[in-house]
Amino acid sequence: MDFSKIPSPCFLMDEGLLCRNLALIADVAQRAGVEFIVALKANAMWSIFPIMREYVGGATASSLGEARLVYEKFGARPHTYAPVYTDRDIGEILSISSHITFNSLSQFERFGKQACEKGVSCGLRINPGWSPVETELYNPCSGGSRLGIPAEQLRELPDGVDGLHFHSLFESRPEQLARTLEAVDANFGHLLPQLKWFNMGGGHLVTHKDYDCELLVGILTGFKARYPNLHVILEPGSAFTWQTGWLVATVEDIVCNGGVNTLMLNVSFACHMPDCLEMPYKPAVMGAREPRDGDVRWRIGGNSCLAGDVMGDWAFDGEPRVGDRLVFEDMMHYTMVKTTMFNGVSHPSIALWTQGGELRMVREFGYDDYKNRMS
Repeated sequence: MDFSKIPSPCFLMDEGLLCRNLALIADVAQRAGVEFIVALKANAMWSIFPIMREYVGGATASSLGEARLVYEKFGARPHTYAPVYTDRDIGEILSISSHITFNSLSQFERFGKQACEKGVSCGLRINPGWSPVETELYNPCSGGSRLGIPAEQLRELPDGVDGLHFHSLFESRPEQLARTLEAVDANFGHLLPQLKWFNMGGGHLVTHKDYDCELLVGILTGFKARYPNLHVILEPGSAFTWQTGWLVATVEDIVCNGGVNTLMLNVSFACHMPDCLEMPYKPAVMGAREPRDGDVRWRIGGNSCLAGDVMGDWAFDGEPRVGDRLVFEDMMHYTMVKTTMFNGVSHPSIALWTQGGELRMVREFGYDDYKNRMS
């Protein structure tokens, strides 16, 4: 692909890479006898929903907005979970959802009867008490976590509860799922024979090149053998769009101050890649590497006015120049859905590289998008 021909800035997805991931996920689901559904929180690019629907039957939502998008554009009733529901939104959420998971017993007590009356299958989110997530900001099982019901609060199931749900993994491997299920068995195993479904949440990075899908199939089939009454659901986010696309940017200026060389881009870490600053993690840049002794170091700066809108350092085989394309890899999960228009900085365009080798522009953004957000 000639990235110099791609509009900049632009989020670019490769349809062929997406279909490769979808085929792998569908194969694992079929062999394990479980259901995989798409988590919109990782990628809500609804122009690709028709492609996804060829491989996956459902999707999960975490808000009324996501639930409506699943219902209207994915063509399915969502499995909905939100940390908090409100009187304002609950009626519409229930009118379009097939499943709803409550984060606390008090939320179930408040809205569960209404859900059951509408025929929506009710579940509770549990805190299994163990998670492999090391970054405290992203760890849902940390001490005092607001997410999920701990074991000591759930000795028995309230009437009307059909399922349990946990989400404690993040870009994890099957060994970590197995460890989580051990905690579930220990803390909640007495409840599982009474249920209809069990949702193992997201964080299953099955499309990573080093993920052991055979081990995952074995773990899932073993769990189903212990609890044959359960319909098992997994709802990855990252796995569906892992390594399927890029953020294409341009070097617009080069600033050299205090011995630091900074490439000034037409994209922003704060606005367009906030997950890099939150996690934090250093994204891969095509044609760049970690500096070694003797290398000229190049920092990368964004186009917002925040002093911290920088990421670095990198080394390049050649000297970067104004006008060069800079391509950030693996930018199609979480990055797009977390973009902001802080500073009036516009979103990058969105494009799809089709399997037929054509560039299809999906969406371009401008002043009106910023103005309408602020009205």
